[in-house]
Amino acid sequence: LKELKETSTQPRVVYRQAGDHYILIEYGSMNLDLHHRFRIHFLMEQLEKEKIQGIQEISPGVSSLQIHFDGKILHQQLLIEKLIEIEQNLFSNQTNLRIQSRILYLPLTFQDSTTLNAVQRYQQTVRHHAPYLPNNVDFIQRINGLQSTEDVRQIVFNSSYLILGLGDVYLGAPCAIPIDPRHRLVTSKYNPARTFTPEGTVGIGGVYLCIYGMDSPGGYQLIGRTLPIFNTFCQNQMFKDQKPWLFRFFDQIRFYPVDENQLEIQREDFRHGKLQIKIIEDNFFDLNQYDEFLQKEKQSIDLFLHKRDEAFNKEISLWKNYEQDQTQTTISTEIPQEIEEEDEENENIKTIRADVCGNVWKILIETNQLVNVDTPILILEAMKMELIIRSPCQGQIINIRCQIGQLVSNNDILFKIQST
Repeated sequence: LKELKETSTQPRVVYRQAGDHYILIEYGSMNLDLHHRFRIHFLMEQLEKEKIQGIQEISPGVSSLQIHFDGKILHQQLLIEKLIEIEQNLFSNQTNLRIQSRILYLPLTFQDSTTLNAVQRYQQTVRHHAPYLPNNVDFIQRINGLQSTEDVRQIVFNSSYLILGLGDVYLGAPCAIPIDPRHRLVTSKYNPARTFTPEGTVGIGGVYLCIYGMDSPGGYQLIGRTLPIFNTFCQNQMFKDQKPWLFRFFDQIRFYPVDENQLEIQREDFRHGKLQIKIIEDNFFDLNQYDEFLQKEKQSIDLFLHKRDEAFNKEISLWKNYEQDQTQTTISTEIPQEIEEEDEENENIKTIRADVCGNVWKILIETNQLVNVDTPILILEAMKMELIIRSPCQGQIINIRCQIGQLVSNNDILFKIQST
């Protein structure tokens, strides 16, 4: 729709059509730049201050701002003209480039069993072989050129993660980066994505950190677990102004280590308002001071980034040269027709087939095992749901026709049972 060229005082700004009732404003290139995020924040504040009739919602991102407007009240062209007017005077109205930046201290179990089980489940049901399997932290260590997984752990606990976006996946999940570039571990994402990630899991994708606000799909590399960050009924006073999400833009997250038993108690107490976390309210992020820090530490930052990028590129080249057959291993369901017909003629033998396409996640019984009506036999994972397949009758399992991790199609035979 419109483009402002880059100048000495302003980045390139592009105004794009984003559906019938939205405008998307993009700043600069695809590279992370906190100056752009500050501009987005100040633009959002100015729009809220002016209360322009017709603007219904403003959604900031890391380097973009989406505006939902009512075209019956506010013409698109008039809105763009107003946005350009504000943009060209944006930083001239800002004498102090600093923003309130609370510091929140959260417990974290590093490589806990819940997280590791989620990775194992993915390996069993979605993809058996991948560079990030069987352990995500091992992958993070390797792709960043670090000496050990302990180096990953130290960086995670020494970092201060600045929240640039909320709702990264669901329910106010933070999109955060380490303030110090020397703490910015880089990763690729899962391909394909996980169908299950436990609520409270902490993951890294690209250079961004996220905390999952609910059980959900996901693609970030998993490093551990922390407190619930979404409280539906605001039962904890930490969730202020009747907002069920914990974080605000430009909050900083700092983790401290706890064991799994401690975390389980803390998670339950925090959910019900019995645990308060430490929050430093009176803290600000100063962009000018940050620029001075970057200049002062430029040599060591450049050294870290060079080593990291070198390891990343080496890993990518290995992937390209590694020819891995990623097709799912399946079991043939071809059985001589006469046997199938014989089974069909035997009224006591029930053949149970899949109703949907999916992966076999768990098999809960064994061949020759006696079962009752509605006994859970196996669990399929399909459409990001768990589907429990139960016994239709009392009897004995005589033939299991699938295995864990197998992809089954609609009408494939799962098992046979001889009723008693």
